[in-house]
Amino acid sequence: MTGLSDPRYRALAATQFSSVTPENAMKWERVEGNRHAHTWAAADAIARFATENDQKLRGHTLVWHDQLPRWLTDGHFTPAELRTLLRTHVTTLAQRYAGAVTAWDVVNEPLDDDGSPHRTLWHDALGSDYIAQVLTWAHAADPGARLYLNEFNVHEESPKTKALYNLAASLLDRGVPLHGIGFQCHLLLGQDVSELARTLNRFAELGLEVAITELGVRMLSPVTSAKLAAQAACYRAVVEECLAVPACTGLTIWGVGDAAAWVPEGSRSPYGSPTLYDDEYRPKPAREAVARALGTVP
Repeated sequence: MTGLSDPRYRALAATQFSSVTPENAMKWERVEGNRHAHTWAAADAIARFATENDQKLRGHTLVWHDQLPRWLTDGHFTPAELRTLLRTHVTTLAQRYAGAVTAWDVVNEPLDDDGSPHRTLWHDALGSDYIAQVLTWAHAADPGARLYLNEFNVHEESPKTKALYNLAASLLDRGVPLHGIGFQCHLLLGQDVSELARTLNRFAELGLEVAITELGVRMLSPVTSAKLAAQAACYRAVVEECLAVPACTGLTIWGVGDAAAWVPEGSRSPYGSPTLYDDEYRPKPAREAVARALGTVP
């Protein structure tokens, strides 16, 4: 969630959505860019915004391999030191927002597309069991929050989807506190989502919640009426796939409007315009398509 300084953004975020997710404000480099010096202002502002507007707050993210502070990545810490640093970070962040955050994206993007564990600072130093450890620490810090693994490119059957399923099943078999799987769904215009409900149901059969956590449908420039219509159809299809699955607990649009969207900013991709509102925060056809799918308009 970025763009809160823009009154148009704030108005839409407050009135058109029932939950908010900090896009960057809770990531490690933002809350502890300098060691032992925490900066909570941005994350606190989003938590306060959610409270003021009677919205749920989804925490994002406790552990990721990206957007880490330089003091951490360049620190040459031993595995034992990294484990202590990670536990302290997870515990501090989860405890600060305990009672405010309803669900956490605890571990973000732990797998490669071939299904192997992503080689990260955490995996290389602590082994693949760091995921179970982090979930356990998060649950101890905030027992009331729902804990999720969050991943991309798993909306249809693939080696990565199979590996995520096996990982979740293994964690549950061991009694590790895992409550759900987040499906990012950063889609390209025209991408097929017809297997989404079947995939969601497969994970739900494990007894897990599922959620669409980072939905966007981006397109190549220039934006045309035909592309906007196709974007609207894709958005509606995703909403309908989620609604078809009783265990699908929510759907988060990754950005309020195109003016503050994560693409093309922060990305070399030529694709953009992924959200429900354009650069001037005017509603796009996708906004009405989502509303109709949800039954909030005739």
